[in-house]
Amino acid sequence: MSALLPSETNTLIFQIVLTLWILSEILGTVIIPRIRRRGTVVERKDRGSGLIIFVTIIISLALGSYYATHNIAPLPSWFFYPGIVLMILGIVLRQWSMAILGRFFSGSVATQKGQFVVKKGPYKYVRHPSYTGALIILIGLGLASTSWAAVLSLVLLFCIAYGYRIHVEEKALIADLGENYVEYKKHTKRLIPYII
Repeated sequence: MSALLPSETNTLIFQIVLTLWILSEILGTVIIPRIRRRGTVVERKDRGSGLIIFVTIIISLALGSYYATHNIAPLPSWFFYPGIVLMILGIVLRQWSMAILGRFFSGSVATQKGQFVVKKGPYKYVRHPSYTGALIILIGLGLASTSWAAVLSLVLLFCIAYGYRIHVEEKALIADLGENYVEYKKHTKRLIPYII
């Protein structure tokens, strides 16, 4: 019975963190933005990227579960714990990034009248810190699945889906914010400070 305890404990920890992630996404990307933008005209320029992100997250959860339950490309079991820590850090970074943007944050690519380039908090270092948070969450999910194949698969999925999203978003921001955003791009990286 005691041999099952760590597995049961890990399952509970994972379910709690996963629930926290899902609730934070619903609250941070749907409920709070709708409340903040009440009465504001929003020009949507998403081009299907929101749907791609949603499908990517569902596929990521399924892949992580599949790799974990089938013990594919296993990592040592202790990788579970750094994975959980990374998932929590990613959730915190995403929520902080959304809070800093305030009413300008949207779950889809959209711009608003009066929008300006935000350069404080994590936006001082990267242009898309909420996506950096998503990357950290997915790496954490792969590690919590204790599978190096899960980590690689989830990072690849992230690169495809969020690469498209960033392309669409930056095009919209340049069109609407003009030279201010172009200048901001010159001094910041997309996802990882000083690297990418």
